[in-house]
Amino acid sequence: MPLSVSMDIAKSSLETLQERSAVVSRNVANAGNDLASRKIANTVSALGGGVRIGSITRATDSALFNKVLVANANAGGQQEISTALDRLNETVADPEQDFSPAALIGKLGDALQQYSAGPQDPIRAKAVLDAATDVADGLNTATEAVQDVRRDADAEIARTVDHLNSLLANVETLNTKIVTGTQNGADVTDDLDTRDQLLTQIATEIGIRVTTRSNNDIAIYTDSGVTLFDKSARQVSFDSTPIYTPGTTGNPLVVDGVPVTGASATMPIGSGRLKGLTDVRDTFTTTYQSQLDEIARGLIETFAEQDQTGAGFPDATGIFTYSGSPTVPASGTIVAGLAGEIGVSAAVDPDRGGDLNLIRDGGINGSSYVYNTDGTAGFSARIFQLADGLQANRAFDPTAEAGSQDSVVDFASTSVGWLQQERQSASSDYDFGKAVQQRSLNALTQATGANLDIEMTLLLEIERSYQSTSRLISTIDTMFQSLLEAA
Repeated sequence: MPLSVSMDIAKSSLETLQERSAVVSRNVANAGNDLASRKIANTVSALGGGVRIGSITRATDSALFNKVLVANANAGGQQEISTALDRLNETVADPEQDFSPAALIGKLGDALQQYSAGPQDPIRAKAVLDAATDVADGLNTATEAVQDVRRDADAEIARTVDHLNSLLANVETLNTKIVTGTQNGADVTDDLDTRDQLLTQIATEIGIRVTTRSNNDIAIYTDSGVTLFDKSARQVSFDSTPIYTPGTTGNPLVVDGVPVTGASATMPIGSGRLKGLTDVRDTFTTTYQSQLDEIARGLIETFAEQDQTGAGFPDATGIFTYSGSPTVPASGTIVAGLAGEIGVSAAVDPDRGGDLNLIRDGGINGSSYVYNTDGTAGFSARIFQLADGLQANRAFDPTAEAGSQDSVVDFASTSVGWLQQERQSASSDYDFGKAVQQRSLNALTQATGANLDIEMTLLLEIERSYQSTSRLISTIDTMFQSLLEAA
């Protein structure tokens, strides 16, 4: 072999070792960086002898990466539900304290029992009035809290949609660069890593499936099959609702013209933050609001006054009133927003010109509804009736998911139990989802990420090869010098 050819081969070896060293250095710099894959310099024989870097590829595991996407989507949705239920739990706090509707109703029952033992005592009558006011205020406050959670979830959906559209636009730009680079034989491994990072962010917002095609091209679909990206980003749209009341229905999320949330959804999504936020806005909060509304209706029904003359006058609202008073709401049917409207009648409130004795005697709705017709100061039958009414079974709407036949006290307690159970379940699901997410990411990193020990070993190998090549070049150089001297 001519010495000149040997020198060219040795030089190609040095150049190849230099490129390999640069690739290993990139791996070392990215060690421990999530979703930064290990780059591999593939060495091939060069024309005319020697070696060269034929391509730079990266370590991949599509199955593990898909698991990361699924885990991100599940954890994202579960986190939103858990956070929202924690906020709803503030309307309950410790059931033994004064915050929950169940505790407030229990205090009202105690006040009635005390009043029945001294019906002539205005202080005990005032205690009943204060307890009833606390119940109404508690239900009003809880309704405001529930609607605040719904409104905030709706606003967060809008912000998430804007972020999602931005991510999809970035994917479009990067995907075009990757496809072009792949066709031209360029090193696109870092761009592929960046695209994977974008995909994991998208998966957190909405559950996705990713299909890889030739030239590293991809298509992205929701987990229900609606196209999010195929050559170009598809529009994700949502019209936010700024004000929420118990009767408000939130707008659906639309992907590429297809509703994917709400009653009109033909291909509903199954995971991601957007799924969790929609469930918070449309399911958990509305169910809890229905329970509050049924508690309010049960109280109005319990404290309603009945005609005492036999003339057939309809039942009328008593101590507890609402915008539809004096009509008593239909039994066992949810009245949306009733918990936000319930209040204490001015007729029994001395501060508003009322008479406390009407709690004992009846007659809030006129003389036909007077129970204590003799005006006896020691009359307690009506008070006992009210106290017993809190414990009496009555019909509740089963769609509120807290029972269909129960007392107001027990229904309110069941509502607290429902909220606590949902909250505990959501917290457990989120903890499990977070653990799965971390384990999936760790597994992917171990399979495709750079390992410092391996990379340092490769650097030592490259160094030894460099030394051998240097000695070879030195030997060839010496042989050239000898030939020149002989000539």
